[in-house]
Amino acid sequence: MSTRTKRIGILYGMERSFPPALAKRINELGRGEIEAGPVVVGAVRQDVRPPYDLILDRISHEVTFYRYYLKAAAAHGVQVVNNPFWWSSDDKFVDNIIAQSVGVAVPRTVILPLKSHPPNTTAESFSNLQYPLEWEDVFDYLGFPIFMKPTYGGGWKNVFKVSNLEEFFRAYDSTGDLSMMAQEAIEFTEYYRCYAIGRRTVKIMRYDPTAPFRERYVRNAPPLDSTMAAKLQRDCLALCRALGYDFNTLEFAVRDGIPYAIDFMNPAPDCDAFSVGPENFEWVLGNAADFLIERVKKPQPLELAGDWISKLRASDGGAAAAIASAKSSGKPVRSKS
Repeated sequence: MSTRTKRIGILYGMERSFPPALAKRINELGRGEIEAGPVVVGAVRQDVRPPYDLILDRISHEVTFYRYYLKAAAAHGVQVVNNPFWWSSDDKFVDNIIAQSVGVAVPRTVILPLKSHPPNTTAESFSNLQYPLEWEDVFDYLGFPIFMKPTYGGGWKNVFKVSNLEEFFRAYDSTGDLSMMAQEAIEFTEYYRCYAIGRRTVKIMRYDPTAPFRERYVRNAPPLDSTMAAKLQRDCLALCRALGYDFNTLEFAVRDGIPYAIDFMNPAPDCDAFSVGPENFEWVLGNAADFLIERVKKPQPLELAGDWISKLRASDGGAAAAIASAKSSGKPVRSKS
């Protein structure tokens, strides 16, 4: 009795190097038992299961139609990487709290009230908003310089680095109804970007976020200190396991020997050969193919939010970890009764 060929669909947008190369690699390794190719989707019926055993999502963060399709696919029992339910829910601010709960250092951060009223709202819509805002507390907590960035977003869009009050308020005034975070700037001596696949395999890459896009991955970098490598690997796996991400990149800025997680919510990370370089491209290609083949052979139950809930203290929601982290940095910690 022959077994049915398992199908892996790759859902992507403007990428042209990684998706076809990944499909080719999976087809070579699948030996006729597993086949991979682009997802084909039109109008989606709620009573029809998509014809895939697994879908790798590379684009639903930019196309909401695809996000709804992936949720429906997962509800029908299709394996989806990454989890479309949690990715629809998390944001950079709550991820910082989750990071603290698993012992990963993050910059001090606050979320700011919207600068402008969203559509269909007025001043009366903000009856619970404290006014005037206690800006002195914000600046005492963060210090300058400060990064401002959207609570949900990527690609360095609407990101500002400000060095004083005037620059801060000029940037803030331009954000409209975007939900923004203000975050202490980590003046780093080293910077790393790490691939993490399957919550088990990590590739640590030296990275320069200040360089032109195509030159950010540092070529011919010196060997990494073993202690730092172990710390980065530990933090990457802790974050991906807590968040439930099977395909992610995580960025760390190192200050005084401590890696701070700066950006670790990238479940559709850049994998194009022209930007990541041949060595990194081959690593992610091989490890992604191996993981997806294993996952389609051994499906996992649908999870809604990684395992972070078990890590947070029910009594304080992680506040103790946040306070301990702030104290260890030597910066003031304020609390109010």
